[in-house]
Amino acid sequence: MTMVNEVVTTIDVLRHGACEGGEIYRGSIDVALSTEGWQQMSSTVESLGHWQRVVTSPMLRCRQFAEYYADNASLPLMTDDRFREMDFGEWEGRKVKEVWRSEPDLIKAYYDDPVSVTPPGGEPILDVQARIVSAWESLLDSHAGERILLVAHSGVIRLLLAHLLKMPLTSISTLDVPYACITRLKVFHHDSGNIPVLLSHNPMLVAGQ
Repeated sequence: MTMVNEVVTTIDVLRHGACEGGEIYRGSIDVALSTEGWQQMSSTVESLGHWQRVVTSPMLRCRQFAEYYADNASLPLMTDDRFREMDFGEWEGRKVKEVWRSEPDLIKAYYDDPVSVTPPGGEPILDVQARIVSAWESLLDSHAGERILLVAHSGVIRLLLAHLLKMPLTSISTLDVPYACITRLKVFHHDSGNIPVLLSHNPMLVAGQ
């Protein structure tokens, strides 16, 4: 696909690792990485690298590692609030299993059709996707041709992939985005527009790790 003098941007999107507090809805709750989470992220990036810039969600579980990595690699670091995780409203801070037990019909309806159903007091998914896409396009406009590490969240990654791959939002829960998963995307910049290509998603799983 590459043409002479074509500008190509490569972006590796890294999900944060495991966090303190266990399996809870923590979209807007600013919790730190656990020791395991640090190890997971370090293991994922150790065989990669060659980035020119690090971009991160402002949430501590992303920003902690992004700051550490950028400092050690002497790379510029950018923080963009639009890459933060969605706000789950009244589900914030509650254990995932407990919400499934106490509100089975509502939570199933949400995962089946997140466009029509929003967690009580939460952020509508179309609004979440709109800010993520806005941040993505700003990044491409400002740093076309670079190799970038973007540290973000599972919801951000799912909604970004849904936009780029033209997936219906009713299908995003079928995308597995485990802790410290990395997704590699290339964007080919043409006069007629940008062409995104998904190169890999969670290659550690393929490698049996």
